[in-house]
Amino acid sequence: MTSTLTRIQVVLLILCGGLLPAAASRTGQAAEPVSLESLLLEMIDRDRLARLPEPAFTCRQFSSYDRDTVAPDQPGWFANWDRSQFVRVEENAGRREWVLMDAEGPGAVVRFWATWHGPGGGPFSNGTLRFYLDHNPQPAIEGPMADLISGGALAGPPLSDSVSPDSPYERRGHNLYLPIPYARHCKITYESDAMKDIGGKQGEALYYQINYRTYAPGTAVESFAMNRLEALKPLVARVGKRLLESGLAADAGTELVSEAGTLEPGQRETVVLTGPAAIRRLTLQIAAENLPQALRSTVLEIEFDDRRTVWCPAGDFFGTGYQVHAHRTWYTQVAADGTMQCFWVMPFERTCRLTLHNLGTQPVEVRQARVTSGPWTWDDRSLLFHAAWRQTTKLATGPDKNQTGDGAFDVNYVQIEGQGQLVGDTLTLFNGTSAWWGEGDEKIYVDGEKFPSHIGTGTEDYYGYAWCRPEFFQAPFHAQSCGAGNLASGLSVNSRYRSLDAIPFTASLRFDMEMWHWRNTVVNHAPATFWYARPGATWNVEPDPQTAAAAVALRRADVVEVLVVPGAIEGESLKVVERTGGSTEVQDIDQFRWSNDKQLWWIDGKPGDRLVLEFPVTEAGTYRVMANLTKARDYAQVRFQVNGQAADRTFERFHPQVAHDLVELGRFPLEAGSNLLIVEIVGAHPQAVKRHMFGLDYLKLEPAE
Repeated sequence: MTSTLTRIQVVLLILCGGLLPAAASRTGQAAEPVSLESLLLEMIDRDRLARLPEPAFTCRQFSSYDRDTVAPDQPGWFANWDRSQFVRVEENAGRREWVLMDAEGPGAVVRFWATWHGPGGGPFSNGTLRFYLDHNPQPAIEGPMADLISGGALAGPPLSDSVSPDSPYERRGHNLYLPIPYARHCKITYESDAMKDIGGKQGEALYYQINYRTYAPGTAVESFAMNRLEALKPLVARVGKRLLESGLAADAGTELVSEAGTLEPGQRETVVLTGPAAIRRLTLQIAAENLPQALRSTVLEIEFDDRRTVWCPAGDFFGTGYQVHAHRTWYTQVAADGTMQCFWVMPFERTCRLTLHNLGTQPVEVRQARVTSGPWTWDDRSLLFHAAWRQTTKLATGPDKNQTGDGAFDVNYVQIEGQGQLVGDTLTLFNGTSAWWGEGDEKIYVDGEKFPSHIGTGTEDYYGYAWCRPEFFQAPFHAQSCGAGNLASGLSVNSRYRSLDAIPFTASLRFDMEMWHWRNTVVNHAPATFWYARPGATWNVEPDPQTAAAAVALRRADVVEVLVVPGAIEGESLKVVERTGGSTEVQDIDQFRWSNDKQLWWIDGKPGDRLVLEFPVTEAGTYRVMANLTKARDYAQVRFQVNGQAADRTFERFHPQVAHDLVELGRFPLEAGSNLLIVEIVGAHPQAVKRHMFGLDYLKLEPAE
């Protein structure tokens, strides 16, 4: 192949200093106790993820998952009552405390996510959260739960914050990333007068996920103390600032700059580096006539030490999916001009080959393609970076599949054999209908577990938000760069990245996510998963050039067959000539199976109000005029005129549920060109909600004999 990208330049890049002490990432030093200070510094040391953990630890999760979830071969595997499920309830000094977590140490709480609402969906009581460390009967941390998790009582943003700030407080995802280390034991409880029983069928609803590390016995850990947090507040603030800045700060290295050029269809461009070294930043900016397609069909492939470990479409790799959504996390950054960067540290011992493939049918302009590398001491703890992508196209899902048990399923992100640690993922999903797609829970099995040590409370909870909220948000370790498809048909892109909550595995890891949709539909489901592993690891996701090159979904019709009635004159296309009351709009709701998913909707008129619509006729003649009309409990009684001639009856549109049917208005002489349909509200059924609604899906004209 002859490349259309021109020569490679080598430029020395000197970057400014950061927060880490000079020896923070060096190996071979005497072990120091794990402490709040060491964990804060570890959080912003990307090098740490690229080596096996030292000291070694496991990472597990407590959550409020539905306890009917027992085993894949037993009823309840997809049970969904994930609120107010606890370890137990205790009596303590006259108080009833609900136990969220009870774990032997040494260890550390490294992520605490929660959301909540009060009885009947009302205000949260903001009861008392307590952290009991090392079997001390007095809590090391105590206070109103909302204040501690996201209200700034322990730390400010981004270590303590909520997402979807424009939504009600009870409708947000609340995240605490401030680490809470403990030497021997940790118990977390919640006290609230509104809490009724384990299982939460009544009373306050609390949803939570707590990720925690457990170190090997004998590991020295300094337990969290409020006075120590107070002393470290300057460091906490600097760490938070550093996480928000992202980018590179404390690295020096060599930048390889590929000059601008064009990748023709089927072509590729390769850059070769020699080691030992580590990539510390990748920068890519592309342009094309069809940019969404280019973001999916332009694929990044990386071989470390003669083994391919990365194969991923460019947009998914950088966390933006196949549309440009400007956002920033600790590991990725996407600018409004489409410049994409990642900051994963990617070490290698001998060689690295980075290849950019154009699998599409259009030329792709590569405006920037840069690799920043630096020195790395390769040893027996060094890990290779991996990224795998897979899409299941037109994946059938819905409540029928998940509630009956027939066809219920977990979607596999990846299964890995070897030693390493899971560090993140991005889910790019196109939703086929106007309803929430992400009720399913993550299930992560480590080293052959029969039951997952990470089982969650909902897909959006795993990604740091809550209640299906569609708002954009960004944070160092979780982001929703696009939520347009959460409650409507369209694209959603969610990312979860890990630092202290990375999940080590010594032999294997399997990552599944329930696909649990509220409606029967199809989705395009494409997770990209990121992990580190020792050389020789294997995994079950193969490159899929055919799917990466396939057309991306930009409209609902790209994934779902949209009903279009042949010969229909769509109601939403008609010109409104006159309206004496109320308002009209085009209602676009795919669940009702209107032709083209839309209807013309007239609301809040009153008896006697008229709506005059203009409709076209190709050839003059006498026609049977048919109308597909919506009916529901708040719809009116109406009568019609066509070109001034009245229909012979009134049409009752009250119905207990939303439905529609094709009715005949009568036979009318119609002119070539424009004709008028007049709709008059005459009243409402006694049982109807008096909104006096009217909905016209389409007209259909049949020549009269």
